[in-house]
Amino acid sequence: MLPAAAVDFGASNTDVVIHDGTVVRHWRLPSEGQPSDARVRAVLAHGGVLPADVAWLAVTGGNRTALSVALDGRTIHHVPEVQAIGRGGLALAGLERAVVASAGSGTAVVAAGPGGAHHVSGTGVGGGTLVGLARLLVGTVDPREIDALAVAGTDTTLNLTIGEILGQAIGSLPPETTAVNFGRVGRHEVLASREDTAAALVNMVGQVIAVIAINAARAEHLTDTVIVGHLTDLPSIRRTFELVGQYYHAAIHIPHDGGQATALGALLTVRESAG
Repeated sequence: MLPAAAVDFGASNTDVVIHDGTVVRHWRLPSEGQPSDARVRAVLAHGGVLPADVAWLAVTGGNRTALSVALDGRTIHHVPEVQAIGRGGLALAGLERAVVASAGSGTAVVAAGPGGAHHVSGTGVGGGTLVGLARLLVGTVDPREIDALAVAGTDTTLNLTIGEILGQAIGSLPPETTAVNFGRVGRHEVLASREDTAAALVNMVGQVIAVIAINAARAEHLTDTVIVGHLTDLPSIRRTFELVGQYYHAAIHIPHDGGQATALGALLTVRESAG
């Protein structure tokens, strides 16, 4: 039996998954231009795969409707991104139902379960925000460098904490929780290192995404929150997500290789719909 393939055309990354029913291969490339048949061939070829090597293809993400209905005799199935995010997040986390936040260039939040998925919330804050502000504040757009700087820095050089504002904890939030992102520099000039600035930036982006996802889960009466997407590749961001989960007593799952979630979800959606 030939394997199946799926391509997720994201704003920043294009992810490819090949699945033979047992083994999953995943690779990614930077997104370049609009989706096209030629682009599908190119991203498959990056992994040494031809359209004829697979039984069928699933596509999801940006402007996939520009693609043909078939490529070299292989059917192209178009999967709505919301369904792909939900199905892929559940599969990677091993859950039956949850809110899934896809933290890519921006962040989409969907509620997913056995009956499918629907859009719940989201935010323009995501990996694009992290990289864009890092260019302005620390002079780099390299995610790995941003991450390394953040790990070495201290966010409270620029952030104000609840303990500083209130003098005590509030609810489940301990005194060291961020009260005002970049609030210290709003009061007076602060000489912060690149490391401390990166730490404050990662702190802000991670907290916004995690809090929105947790609140969405509670609004949907769901116990679990899953965060996927390439932003989860960065240890500093993962650590921030985990801390927010601890502070709010929320079950946050951050699967390994979360960047493949949407492509995998598209593939599984097609495979399961076909029985």
